[in-house]
Amino acid sequence: MIVDDSVFVRGIISSWLDSDKSFEVVATHSNGKRAADDVVRTTPDAIILDLEMPEMDGLTALPLILERRPNTVVLVASALTRRGAEISLKALNLGAADYLAKPSAERGNIAAEEFRTELLGKLRGLVDRARRRGAATAGSPAASPLRPAAAPASAAGTAPASPAAVKAPTGGIPPQQPAVARPAVSSTPAAAPAGGAAKIARKRPYSMSPVEIIAVGSSTGGPQALTRIFSDFGAALANVPVVIAQHMPPTFTAILAEHVGRAAARTAGEGVDGEILKPGRIYIAPGGKHMLLAKSGNDTVIRLSDGPPVNFCKPAVDPLFDSVAAIYGSHVLAIVLTGMGSDGAKGAGVIADAGGSVIVQDEESSVVWGMPGATYAAGNASELISLNNIGAKVTRLLMGGRA
Repeated sequence: MIVDDSVFVRGIISSWLDSDKSFEVVATHSNGKRAADDVVRTTPDAIILDLEMPEMDGLTALPLILERRPNTVVLVASALTRRGAEISLKALNLGAADYLAKPSAERGNIAAEEFRTELLGKLRGLVDRARRRGAATAGSPAASPLRPAAAPASAAGTAPASPAAVKAPTGGIPPQQPAVARPAVSSTPAAAPAGGAAKIARKRPYSMSPVEIIAVGSSTGGPQALTRIFSDFGAALANVPVVIAQHMPPTFTAILAEHVGRAAARTAGEGVDGEILKPGRIYIAPGGKHMLLAKSGNDTVIRLSDGPPVNFCKPAVDPLFDSVAAIYGSHVLAIVLTGMGSDGAKGAGVIADAGGSVIVQDEESSVVWGMPGATYAAGNASELISLNNIGAKVTRLLMGGRA
């Protein structure tokens, strides 16, 4: 379902989805009220929801939609402005699965293509995850990605179209692969496989060295996860700096820093090139830049890089983790939270090889178990922990406790 007050936006997103055999558009609406009134009838797997609309905006409609159809994946779309970022983060706290920043007109076709690729990638990953969770809850085997259960045959002897936002692809596409191949230019890679080999991954030992820095990587579901764990840390953060790479565009990362700072009751902000790292402060990689750490005399400083995306992301987790490991070695505590793709898995390996500790969010509490799942499957984790328990574990480690 596509919900946007712009006829043009509804039309172009519909054309993108209709041209991809993985998807079926079941409804389009110009305001939130019509969408909320229609979700029971059309039963969409996913809704692309504009946040600023007349009669009923997306923020008002979101709770109604989730009340009437609780398992619907809602992707909220907003302008790349401070107000848009604020509203998007509020929507995530109300139950939206993820957000999309609408492309700016100044960047033309390039921005539109990036938005299209990100949209399709997030829909695939989030709907696949929701279906696996639904199948597990029902006690039945999980459906293959993007393959809904077969519909009953119609009177004419053919299967009717599924009333879902994502329909079964054709051509015998293997599980975990996109239904249609895309150029490798996406800012949102497909989710890493969950389960399977990841369940038997070896664990790395926790470091016996005291923690001198915390490094965090996150993506889809990250804003909610970050707010949760930092609200649990409390005074334990007073003696160490924290560096975070969250996949987010410019402006959004500045707002995220404010939210995380309030949750932790600590000073937080986007990292500034040349800024000296200080204990008790939280630094978030600014959107559109890689954030690294470097030595300057006896100080550790932030370096911002405008280099190419890493793992299709900018900021990316791997470069941050690599630079942290090079300076702090066995004194690093890394946390890999929910997110699509595998960014952070290699960097976590570098940290573990240097003697540091790596905590990975478990599958059940992750919105998408891509990044944490890839880290765990690679054998780079010290422990797999539920989101609800990460705060307590980190607090114990900061106070000198061990596994």
